[in-house]
Amino acid sequence: MQLLDIGTYFTSEQARDTAPALGSELTDDAVRALYAYPTVVDRPWIRTNFVASIDGSVTADGASAGLGTPADARVFGVLRELCDAVLVGAGTARAENYGGVSLSEEAIARRVANGLAPVPTMVVVTASGSIDPDSRLLTDTSVEPVVVTSSTANRSTVTALRSAGATVIEVSGRSVCTRDILGTLTELGFLRILCEGGPGLFGQLVADGAADEVCLTVSPMLVAGSAGRIAQFTDATETPMMRAHVIGDSDGTLLTRWVRPS
Repeated sequence: MQLLDIGTYFTSEQARDTAPALGSELTDDAVRALYAYPTVVDRPWIRTNFVASIDGSVTADGASAGLGTPADARVFGVLRELCDAVLVGAGTARAENYGGVSLSEEAIARRVANGLAPVPTMVVVTASGSIDPDSRLLTDTSVEPVVVTSSTANRSTVTALRSAGATVIEVSGRSVCTRDILGTLTELGFLRILCEGGPGLFGQLVADGAADEVCLTVSPMLVAGSAGRIAQFTDATETPMMRAHVIGDSDGTLLTRWVRPS
């Protein structure tokens, strides 16, 4: 992978001073530096990560994995290594067959050396509580997931999730609003957040001004069809973003990072 462009946003003065030269091959350390969270984080900083085709499709053959490339997988691993928690909607967790975050021993050691927990926690948003207690989210994980649901969620499902090891947090009302999500993340001490979708959750965060950053991979393929976009909401919301960088891979993959101005 090569650095093709550096924008005007940097997480720190050090990041600007140590940015690799344009066109240079990126080491793993250089990639981690390019995707570093802000130096000082005193509230949940929500970074979203999506892959889309050239023509804007968010899936191929019904899942985002169909758009994946080696470069996308490499950055995906780095983004998970850097965060406190992975935030995801229940629909995406089901569609993509999510389990807990799995990291290499080297990545775990780097996290611990940087003051992070060994492995990020999965935080799943579902107003209905509709998560299978026997799903990989609970059976294939080294860290118990957190489920944020509404007070109207099915009682037997909530009980089953807790029995299976999940931390279930119920918020008032029939839905889980952005304020509830941010409050829960703050209470749990999760400030470096990686949101992996889906489009409905991302659209909600955009509409409420809570999407701080977008890491978008453009996969080198056309899909057409009727697949959706990376963000969906009832009303359009214009949110200006600053370009942080563009990385290119030899297979045509483009990896971009965009940050909302302070």
